[in-house]
Amino acid sequence: MTQDWDAGRLDSDLEGVGFDTLAVRAGQRRTPEGEHGEPLFFTSSYVFRTAADAAARFAGEVPGNVYSRYTNPTVRAFEERIAALEGAEQAVATASGMSAILATVMALCSAGDHVLVSRSVFGSTISLFEKYLKRFAVQVDYVPLADLSAWEKACKPNTKLLFVESPSNPLAELVDIAALAELAHGHGASLVVDNCFCTPVLQKPLALGADIVVHSATKFIDGQGRCLGGVVAGRSEQMKEVVGFLRTAGPTLSPFNAWVFLKGLETLRLRMQAHCAGAQALAEWLEQQPGIEKVHYAGLPSHPQHELAKRQQSGFGAVVSFEVKGGKDGAWRFIDATRLLSITANLGDSKSTITHPSTTSHGRLSPEERAAAGIRDSLIRVAVGLEDVADLKADLVRGLAAL
Repeated sequence: MTQDWDAGRLDSDLEGVGFDTLAVRAGQRRTPEGEHGEPLFFTSSYVFRTAADAAARFAGEVPGNVYSRYTNPTVRAFEERIAALEGAEQAVATASGMSAILATVMALCSAGDHVLVSRSVFGSTISLFEKYLKRFAVQVDYVPLADLSAWEKACKPNTKLLFVESPSNPLAELVDIAALAELAHGHGASLVVDNCFCTPVLQKPLALGADIVVHSATKFIDGQGRCLGGVVAGRSEQMKEVVGFLRTAGPTLSPFNAWVFLKGLETLRLRMQAHCAGAQALAEWLEQQPGIEKVHYAGLPSHPQHELAKRQQSGFGAVVSFEVKGGKDGAWRFIDATRLLSITANLGDSKSTITHPSTTSHGRLSPEERAAAGIRDSLIRVAVGLEDVADLKADLVRGLAAL
């Protein structure tokens, strides 16, 4: 798009529109071709009108594309759409959910800073902090997610970030985001919330007081298990630091993946509503089955944080975890007996998946770390897709019979 191009009526007026309209149209700027769908910009670099124009863009003195490691129109459209949906000033896309977390911490923390992390985060997140970020003298401590008094006690004068997943993977544990944000701000720290399980359809952490939201766009934002990607969203001041890390270190989202995610966002609310309905039905059914010792799903009145989930979320999500009799052997027999669900650790797909967290997603943690996070050998996680719930129940009956 040339600098003197005026899209006029070709672009949509989005002033005051609702969530679903933003999910379909936010971030799109039509080119002189007048395309209806978002274009894919497959280019590594961009040409400039003059040497002075090139110098000004490289220096950041004027806006415009420079190099697709950190400026690409398709990626920018995805970033702007996510920012609109999350209520953020700016979003920055990355190559994966883990690179979104890495970019956030590397951009905002320095050697000697202290980060508090909930014990119930994804196993790879713990590995990132323990095996790599600690090498650069970032201090890390772990806190029970729901225990606000423990967060308060663990804060130090040099605490810079508090990092949580809420709901957590895979136990659907929650924290009162508004209360934790107030606590963090009282200590001069920022609260980062991994909103992957809820998406902005079900939960708006920034509106609850959080400072930064991260996503693995690989999951529900894509929705069909096609592409890897991540995104960070928050205030422009902080996101500029994340852009600086992206520009230098290069965990870049590909334009093609960004285009796929743009298409995924168009149906996000419809899919999340269907996921939630299926998961609720399955969780209620599982709770009544012999051989099931416990079901972890915030939509159940038996969940200890059911009321909190009702207050800060508009739905309970797609992930149902449950413990079976027989420990690891029982869990493996159950999983192996299924014939419809996909045995994979991914989630957020239209196809339902089943996995054994203690030997897959959390398998790199020590037994002590898994115990602290509540990941037992008897635990099975099902990410409910979009199939008929009756068919999912019939498949899980095979697993129950194997117990």
